[in-house]
Amino acid sequence: MNKEEQVIRDFRDLFNKLTWLNKIKMEDSLKGFTSSEVHCIEYIGKNVDSNVTKLAESFYMTRGAISKMTKKLINKGILESYQSQDNKKEIYFRLTKQGQIIFNIHEDLHNEFRERDKAVFDQVTEKEFDNMLNFVEKYSKHLDEEIKKLGIDMKSEYLE
Repeated sequence: MNKEEQVIRDFRDLFNKLTWLNKIKMEDSLKGFTSSEVHCIEYIGKNVDSNVTKLAESFYMTRGAISKMTKKLINKGILESYQSQDNKKEIYFRLTKQGQIIFNIHEDLHNEFRERDKAVFDQVTEKEFDNMLNFVEKYSKHLDEEIKKLGIDMKSEYLE
């Protein structure tokens, strides 16, 4: 196996381990919510004037899928919709008090996970961080270019 294959394999393994380990605690603490719903709550909690289009772009999901999910979260009492004074046509979302509780639980879990993993990150030098971030940025740009070669506009692909 060459180093490129090893990097891809190791990134995949790392991501899968992290997902599996975090999933146990997330599912226990956030019963009744899917991962997509929790991330939708997180996005709305961190971004003012969130709407279907912004959510669809962020999650690479269709507007229809986002509409379905936000309706479900409204029915659960987690989100409420509103219209801006400036734009009566567009519908935006914000967290209810119950939604803020879910948001806070999720944030607390992320803080707990960061604390759990702090020992590793404390050993990483600034230069190592810069190298890793540089690699991830280069690889991401490369994948964006490969997607463009296929004639796919990722944003419009998920907004249909």
